Amino acid sequence: MNISGSNILLLGANGGIGSALARVLSARGARLLLAGLGEESLKVLVESLPNDAQSMEIDIAQADQREALLGRAGTYLGSIDILINAVGVLDFLPFEDIPPQRIEQTFQINTIAPILFMQSALPGMRAQGHGLIVNIGSTFGSIGFPYFSVYSASKFALRGFSEALRRELADTGIDICYVAPRATKTPINNSRVMAMGEATKMNMDPPEKVAQQIARAIENDKKEVYLGQPESFFARVNQLLPRLVDRALFKQRRIMEPYARS
Repeated sequence: MNISGSNILLLGANGGIGSALARVLSARGARLLLAGLGEESLKVLVESLPNDAQSMEIDIAQADQREALLGRAGTYLGSIDILINAVGVLDFLPFEDIPPQRIEQTFQINTIAPILFMQSALPGMRAQGHGLIVNIGSTFGSIGFPYFSVYSASKFALRGFSEALRRELADTGIDICYVAPRATKTPINNSRVMAMGEATKMNMDPPEKVAQQIARAIENDKKEVYLGQPESFFARVNQLLPRLVDRALFKQRRIMEPYARS
């Protein structure tokens, strides 16, 4: 799909990947409506963009705010050519240490609320006869990583949903693109994650690089994209030979444990 001239609604716009993606899309000629938490940071982001853009603060977990955002999109954009879901939260903790309410919140923000928003946006895309939904997942949505259990599960669910909906919408003019970055240097990864990543020699990409790759996936009409090697290779291996990956992660888990429990 051509980014230049497209009307794009970007959820999670002022996150690490989201803000980098907003800059890339605007530079390529998109008209943007940016949604996320943090009114001031959204305004600063809008002012930094070279092309027409507006912002709206929204808690995506709240149904009334999702409805208000869809109304704002109709008023400002007129139509949504591309809907990008870049929202996400994660915890790097032993599963038994994650509070139950945080487990519910993670699924609500990472999976349930974006899915409900997509459901609301679909009738408009059907009416115009075209549209693209881009879901930003994670390598951890294909490889279940120790101490990221709830985050992994929420992204596994988003990946499965994206695959099912893509097949359901075949021949409608509406497509689904699922993009799975590997670890990225953004504020979602706290100091313990960064220290663990250094200890395990985890590859981490700058958000600007990830944003450029997402833009290329959109322009090249990709259906499913895994970013970075060898992580992309191991995601495929995990589908075919998960017990092999079990063994590969066993040693790494022991290195990760003290950071997860600190």
